Amino acid sequence: MRILVTGGAGYVGSHTVRYLTRQGHQVWVYDNLSRGHRQAVGQVPLIVADLADATTLHRVLVEHRIEAVMHFAALAYVGESVQDPQRYYENNLACSLTLLAAMRTAGISKIVFSSTCSTYGIPQHVPISEDEPQKPINPYGRAKLAVEWALQDYCRAYGLAAAALRYFNAAGASPEGDLGEDHDPETHLIPLVLQTALGLRSHVDIFGTDYPTPDGTCIRDYVHVDDLADAHVRALEHVRPGQFVAYNLGVGHGYSVREVIRVCEEVTGRAIPTQETSRRPGDPPILVAASAKAQQDLAWKPAYRSLRSIVETAWRWHQSHPRGYAS
Repeated sequence: MRILVTGGAGYVGSHTVRYLTRQGHQVWVYDNLSRGHRQAVGQVPLIVADLADATTLHRVLVEHRIEAVMHFAALAYVGESVQDPQRYYENNLACSLTLLAAMRTAGISKIVFSSTCSTYGIPQHVPISEDEPQKPINPYGRAKLAVEWALQDYCRAYGLAAAALRYFNAAGASPEGDLGEDHDPETHLIPLVLQTALGLRSHVDIFGTDYPTPDGTCIRDYVHVDDLADAHVRALEHVRPGQFVAYNLGVGHGYSVREVIRVCEEVTGRAIPTQETSRRPGDPPILVAASAKAQQDLAWKPAYRSLRSIVETAWRWHQSHPRGYAS
């Protein structure tokens, strides 16, 4: 298919672009590079533009005869969304509506949307299934949920075919070691730990040691970025006109902060200093996915099921790119 990938210069987007091209799809990346990286796109055509630019967006969709859209473009810092909610609603929600309008005008009826487990807020049940009530507790999660609502309404009213993929903790890097995670600032645990192993940070902060978990630290479900890419392609092939589907993506097993640090020490062979500090507001004790629905409907099965295998790919990336793409 001829596919436009918004935010395709970002972390999950760039890995999905590579996966799509290897599957034989023709891909164009649409990214304003505010947080993405030109180097992550490789030889795929890159259109440097903003989703708020409806004129350029429509022209790109028509000129390249786009047949489907994968929508990754979004701001993704929870704390930042609390401090500046207007920016998040404008960028993550309003720009998504601009995209949907452009798709309608261009006659494009397929979209896969990069959503998040943050739409669930603090879950009542773990592992979390798609039936769990969606009660986000921050503007980032609320804006993502609002886009899901819009997709459902567009499917009913206009015959759109849409899938929302709710990630848990995306992690890892391309096994080739040339494509990986590079955020500024970095907030994800595994990159922070590996940067500490490289001596780029003095220590890793452990936010909260009194949670009701075996070792007192938060537990999260880590899913490899290439497994997420695979799920996007499968979802694109699965959706049908007038249908909205949503899937949780995780391996179904959680690891605590201390367990992540221990695995990183084993993989790197280096001691990783830590510093215990207070909890962050709104951090649930445990977030683990029930992804049976994706496995059943999409025949999706994570290739990276152990934390060690995920960390090994991330370590390969960080060793060769200690300062990200700037290396």
